[in-house]
Amino acid sequence: MISPVSTVKEIESAIERLPLQDKEAIRDWLDKIIEDQLEISDEFKAKVTRAKKEIAKGTYSRIRRPDAGE
Repeated sequence: MISPVSTVKEIESAIERLPLQDKEAIRDWLDKIIEDQLEISDEFKAKVTRAKKEIAKGTYSRIRRPDAGE
């Protein structure tokens, strides 16, 4: 039986040797796989619904400012 730990270490080692472009392609691929497996929680759905209602009314609980972190 193959140990998952040794397999992960072998994969990590192989990825470290790849050129940046290949690493980015792997990252994009993993992001897609993970995103497909995520479930939207009821709490998140409620926040989205509340935000849509606030936007429709013209009221905003928060305003995001791109330069606020500077």
